Amino acid sequence: MTTHALKTPDSSRRDPKALYGGTSTRRITVRDIAAAKDRGEKWPMLTAYDAMTASVFDEAGIPVLLVGDSMGNCHLGYDSTVPVTMEEMTLLSAAVVRGTKRALIVGDLPFGSYQEGATQALRSATRLVKEAGVGAVKLEGGERSAEQIDLLVRSGIPVMAHVGLTPQSVNAYGGYPVQGRGEEAAAQLLRDAKAVQDAGAFAVVLELVPAELSAEVTRTLHIPTVGIGAGPDCDAQVLVWTDMAGMTSGRLPRFVKQYAALRETLGGAARAFAEDVTAGAYPAEEHSFH
Repeated sequence: MTTHALKTPDSSRRDPKALYGGTSTRRITVRDIAAAKDRGEKWPMLTAYDAMTASVFDEAGIPVLLVGDSMGNCHLGYDSTVPVTMEEMTLLSAAVVRGTKRALIVGDLPFGSYQEGATQALRSATRLVKEAGVGAVKLEGGERSAEQIDLLVRSGIPVMAHVGLTPQSVNAYGGYPVQGRGEEAAAQLLRDAKAVQDAGAFAVVLELVPAELSAEVTRTLHIPTVGIGAGPDCDAQVLVWTDMAGMTSGRLPRFVKQYAALRETLGGAARAFAEDVTAGAYPAEEHSFH
């Protein structure tokens, strides 16, 4: 695993309007996302599920934070994203909003909160906007979710779409296979991407999609594409933060690159604390009151 020291962008060489490395301190909006596409700017997105972690990423300049239903796997202890509820999503989205000042916060609509149709989707999205304070919502599905996206956008709620591998459909897929392989599947994925764009989505996540197909989708759409396991040609890239920072144990997906070893670091800190306590070395005089 490769670890990297914290780097800050060279402001003298960056566009002051840039999503990452720009000089603006106000909240990022969907208009900024559209402008980045026009400039040909690539930008990063990470997941976040609590105020403290979100504040770290916000201070690092990450312009978009996704309160993903991936919280089910890496934060709440579920086997998949399917069990995540609106109550959990609303609670953790609000925490991320409170912990940030600049990043655009996108809240996932969990499984079962929009599949019934546009009215249910609007009810769920409105809750995330009003109670949690998110700046946009994300939902899975292409053509099948176009009606929901259309109503949300017409109601004033920005939507990030998600096509390709949609993890909420894990039971239908029987796992997490790469999507868009083969002529027919590729054509359907392109139709899905165009459908969410036409419905008004401001960006679309492409998950587990062949790099060549992702490049074609990115060239075809006028809205940004956000890749995760979708090759280098997407407009933006997203990773689950626990994967990115080396907190996740076990086998990782091929597309994950780890930039730290936080699981090892945190475990070492816990063991050092335990050793001090059992040896009577903590608390020492400097940690005591008189």
